[in-house]
Parts: sequence; structure tokens; C-alpha cells
Amino acid sequence: EFMQASWDIEEVQAKGIQHLASFVKNKSAFPCLQKCTEVVALAMKTHVSSLELQVEGCTLLLEILSQALEQGVLMGLGERVASCLLHTVRRHSGNEEFLSLLCTLLMMVSASGVAAENLRKVGIIPDLLSILRRFLHNDKICSSCCAVLWSLAVSENHGDQEVLESAVPVTSAVLQKHLQNGVVAESACSALWALSLQGCLTDSDYEPTAALLLDALRMNPERAVLVQNGCLALASLVRLSETAALAILLDSKGSGIELIKDEYHLHFDEPGVAEALCLLMKEMVQYDEVMLDMRSQKMEKLLCEIKLQFPFS
Repeated sequence: EFMQASWDIEEVQAKGIQHLASFVKNKSAFPCLQKCTEVVALAMKTHVSSLELQVEGCTLLLEILSQALEQGVLMGLGERVASCLLHTVRRHSGNEEFLSLLCTLLMMVSASGVAAENLRKVGIIPDLLSILRRFLHNDKICSSCCAVLWSLAVSENHGDQEVLESAVPVTSAVLQKHLQNGVVAESACSALWALSLQGCLTDSDYEPTAALLLDALRMNPERAVLVQNGCLALASLVRLSETAALAILLDSKGSGIELIKDEYHLHFDEPGVAEALCLLMKEMVQYDEVMLDMRSQKMEKLLCEIKLQFPFS
């Protein structure tokens, strides 16, 4: 009430945010803090030029969302909060250090389907792509933005196909730049999977994207989630085009089939990885030439192994 009575006084908003932050460690105060997110976001929007207030507000919102996650509470932040965060993104789009914090907040916000939908509605995708292009070197920003893109792309009712299509080259550039960084590569693979599911790739994208995904699998074989999402992304490409299937077979850096076998043996106790690999193989055998090659490389043996390992799945 104190903050709402004096929106125009920056010091009041700053003191209010600081005072609310002092309750973060008190678990009994959490239900009340949950109700403060809109007040904090509006304070940030009202005094958007104050970087100090933006940082404190952003940090407090992150603390509240982190605590919600710990307690298994899913917070669906409203369209008003999404609009305030977009306002902050646009006002401080050149501040790399602050954007690193803000993009982490956006990633946590977008974990809720409702909040992701609200971010999409206010039109945040072009801003995310602009940030990625500008700060392609920053692994933290790239990882967070790709995670947000994934959340927005898997949203079922989006009407911004053209905007999503423009995300493909940017996401590919992120993956290419950070192939050896498992966290960023995992996030970028997930985003490419979601974009391919939404039909955002064109004929000219299939072969280079498949090659890039194979590179990500080769560079990060130990990351089960990356392997799983990379294979699901490949499966959705192969479903659309034989070119992608042939790119897997004839990859210049080595047989994609051998890579699939190696990944399965590395993660033989991970049902998610096995399922993703099976889905990829299921899509590949729809093409006669590809199926003959898979037979010659004894893929039936691998399938039998998977069947024995997961007899009840």
C-alpha cells in the first residue's frame, strides 16, 4: 500500500523493494511475497531509467520465483507483469551485465505456460532475437534467451509464425558459437526442436541444421537432456525431409548411425534418451534408401538391445 500510494517517488519504490527483499528468507512470508510481483514490476516500469531500482526489482522477482520453484509452486505471472518486463528489456537493451540478470528472470518466468503465453502476447520474441544477435558471445544470455524461445515456441496458440521463423538462423548461430558449452548447446537444441515442430524451418535449413545438431551431440555426449532433445529435433527434421535423413547418414564428420549407437550405449539406462533415439529411427525408416543403409549397419541389433533394456515401456 505504501508503494502504491507513491508511484511517482523513486525513493519510496526503492525502499519498498528493499524492505520486501528482507522477507525473502522467511518462508512464512512467501504467500504474501507472491502477491507482490505485480507491484514490484510496476515500480520497475514507472522508474525504468533507474538502473539501481531495475537491478533490485529484478533480483527480488528472481528470489520469489526461485522460492516458488523450491516449494513446487507454479506462478503464472500476468500480462501486466510481462508488459513491464518488456518495457525494461527495451530500455536497457544495451546493458550486457543487467541483461544477463534480466534474461535469467525471463527464463524462470517462461517456465509457466501462462506466463510464457503472456510474454508472447506482449511481443517479446523480436527483442529476444535482437539481444541474441547483439550478445552472441555471452553464454549466460544465450542460454536464457534460447530457453525462453523454447517455452514460447512450444506454446500451442501463437499467431507469430513469421517471427518464429526468423528465430531459426539466430538460434543456429548460437549453437554454432557455443557448441562446446553444454548448457548453451542444450538450450539451443531444445529451441531448434520446438521451432522445427512448429514448421519454422525451410527446405534449405534441413541439411545444415541436421549437421549442426549432430555436431552438438558429438561435442556433448555426456549430457542426457541435450542428447534427448537433439535426437527429437533431428526426428522432427527427418519427418519433414529425406534430405535431413541423408545428412545424418552421410555426415562429413562420421556416420550419424554410429553416433546414435554410441549415444545409446552411453545412456542405456535413460528411458528418455532411448525413446528419442527410437523416434528418430522410426522417422528414418520411412525412406527406403535410408532403411537399407540402417540395415547394413545392423540397427536391428540396437533395437533389440533397447527392447530388452525397456521391456515394459
